[in-house]
Amino acid sequence: MFLICGLGNPGDKYKNTRHNIGFHLADHLISRFNLCKVREDKTKELYSGHLNNNKLLVLKPLTFMNLSGKAVSEIMNFYKIKLDHTFVIHDDLDLELSKVKIKQGGGNGGHNGLESIDQFIGENYFRIRIGIDHPGNKDLVSSYVLNKFLKSEEEIINKKFDKMVNNIELIFSDIPLFLTKISEQN
Repeated sequence: MFLICGLGNPGDKYKNTRHNIGFHLADHLISRFNLCKVREDKTKELYSGHLNNNKLLVLKPLTFMNLSGKAVSEIMNFYKIKLDHTFVIHDDLDLELSKVKIKQGGGNGGHNGLESIDQFIGENYFRIRIGIDHPGNKDLVSSYVLNKFLKSEEEIINKKFDKMVNNIELIFSDIPLFLTKISEQN
């Protein structure tokens, strides 16, 4: 069993913002694989299904970003999901738009969602980092991450998401091949 958690903030105000890129990709996965909602409460939405021979859970914590860890921990404990079967999708200011990197463990880079998750489950889970660009000045970061993507940027992101969803089963067995496939030109 694998868990993919998309990070974001709840509510229409934050929909399609840079900080909600994790929710955005989670929604693509839920739609593409017709995952069924199995749990919803004030703190989370959980979807379930199968991807090839693997049971897949997709989680969207409904707390604000900096409180995501509790929902992730609850689901991992309830379903007895291992850290190395847990993938967290989040925005990354230090990567160019739509660039994707995956790593297991490491620091949180000042990302409040990751910091919360680290506090609850430790650091040895996989992070799917998706680039949102940097505004160029650290004083602009807070407002920048809460802004919506430009139409042209959204098109770039959606093309990358299509490639990611088409190859997502590879993250469970061959991350380098997954990264190669999603970086290839059409």
